[in-house]
Amino acid sequence: MRGKSNGWGLAVGVLLLLSAEPAWAQRKTKAQLLRERQATLRRVQETSRILAQTQQQKQASVGQLNALKEKLTVQQGVIKNISSELRYIETDVRQTESQVQQTRQNLDQLKAEYARLIYAGSKTANGYNRLMFLFASESFNQFMLRLRYIRQYTEVRQAQAAQITHTQQRLSTQLLGLKEKQEQKGSLLSNQISEKKNLLTLKTQQDEVVVKLTQQEETLRKELAARQQAIGRLDNLIALRVREEIARAARAAARKAAAANAARSSTAASAARSPAATSRTSPTAEAEAAAVSAAERVDRVTLTPETAELAASFHDNRGQLPWPVGRGFISQRFGRHNHPVLKNVVVENRGVDIQTSAGEAVRAVFSGKVLTVASVPGMNTIVMVQHGDYFTVYAKLRSVSVSEGQTVQARQPIGTVSTDAEGTSEVQFQVWHNSSNLNPENWLGRK
Repeated sequence: MRGKSNGWGLAVGVLLLLSAEPAWAQRKTKAQLLRERQATLRRVQETSRILAQTQQQKQASVGQLNALKEKLTVQQGVIKNISSELRYIETDVRQTESQVQQTRQNLDQLKAEYARLIYAGSKTANGYNRLMFLFASESFNQFMLRLRYIRQYTEVRQAQAAQITHTQQRLSTQLLGLKEKQEQKGSLLSNQISEKKNLLTLKTQQDEVVVKLTQQEETLRKELAARQQAIGRLDNLIALRVREEIARAARAAARKAAAANAARSSTAASAARSPAATSRTSPTAEAEAAAVSAAERVDRVTLTPETAELAASFHDNRGQLPWPVGRGFISQRFGRHNHPVLKNVVVENRGVDIQTSAGEAVRAVFSGKVLTVASVPGMNTIVMVQHGDYFTVYAKLRSVSVSEGQTVQARQPIGTVSTDAEGTSEVQFQVWHNSSNLNPENWLGRK
C-alpha cells in the first residue's frame, strides 16, 4: 500500500509541472521597432527624392551635400534599427531554444512517469486483482478509500497521456517558431549587409561632392557673402516690423486708456456742476499725448485680452508645432556653426533652413494674423505671421497665397517653396518673441 501511495504522489507531482511562456513585453518592443523601421524607411524615401532633385544639376552644390549628409544620417538609422531587431531576434531565439530544451525535459519526465504508472497498473490490470484489492479491505471506510484510489489512478493515467500529447504538440510548435525566427535572423543579416554597402556608397558620393565643392571655393565665398547680405536685409525688415507692431499696439493701448480716463473725468465734472471747472481747459489731449509717448518706449508688444490668450496658447505649444512643410529635413540649424565646406568659416543662422521637394506647400505653424508680405533680395518672398507677442517668419517662398492683415489657421497653406538655380528647394523658418530671436527647433514637434 505504501509503494502505491508513493506512485500516486509522484503522478500528482507530474501533473503540476509548468511550462515557460514568452513575455508579452517583448512583443510590444518588437512592435515599436517595426514602427521605427517604417518611419525610417519613409525618411529614406523623402531624402532620396530630394537628393535626386539636387543631382539633376551637373554641378555639385551645397544643397546636394546637405541632402547626402541627411541620407547618410537616415541610412545609419536604418542600420541601427536592423541591429536592434537582430538583438531582439537573437534574444528571442535563445529564449525559444531554452523553452524547447525545457519542454523536452518535461516530455522525458512525463514519459518516464507514465511508464512507471503503466508498470504499476499492470499488477492490477485484470478485474480479479482489483476485486481482491478491494475486498481485502479491513473496513468499509478502507474499502471506499481503495475504490476512490483506483478511480483516481485511472484518471491520472488518462491525464498523463493527454499531457504527453499536449507537450509533444507544444514542442512541435516551438521548433517551428524557432525555425521561423532563425530565418528572420538570416534575412535581417542580409539586409544589414546590403544597407552597409549602401552607406559606403553614400560616403563615397559625399566625399566626391566635397572635393568638387572645395575646387569651387571662390564661388562658394561669393555665394556666402550674398547670403549674409540677404540675411541682413531680412533681419532689418523683421526688426522694423516688430518695432512698428510694438509701437502700434502701445499707441492703441494708450489711446484706449486715455479715452477711459477722459470718460471718468467727464463724468466727475458733470456731477460737480462747477462753473470754475467748466471754464478750465480739459487736460485729456495732453494726457493722451503723454501716455502714447510713454507707451512707445516699451520693448514688447502690448497685449489685449484676446492677443494675450493667443500668445499663451502659442507658448503652451512649444515643442509641438507642426513643421512649415509636410516633408523635408533641416539642412542648416539655428545659431553659429562651421561652413560645410569652407575651412575656418563660421556662419550664423537666425532660423532653420528646411530642404524639401520642389513646389512643396509652405504652411502656417499656428493661427495668427499675417503681419507682413514682402520681397527681400536673396530671400525671395517672405511672410511674417503674428501670434500675440510671438512672430513666425517664412522666407524663400516662390509664391504667396495670403495677404497682410489676413487671419490664418494652423497648417493653412501660405505659399510654395522656391527652388534655386542649383535645384535646391529650401524654406527658412524663424521664431521671434518680441525682439528676441528663438531657436525654432525647440518649438517644432517631431515629424
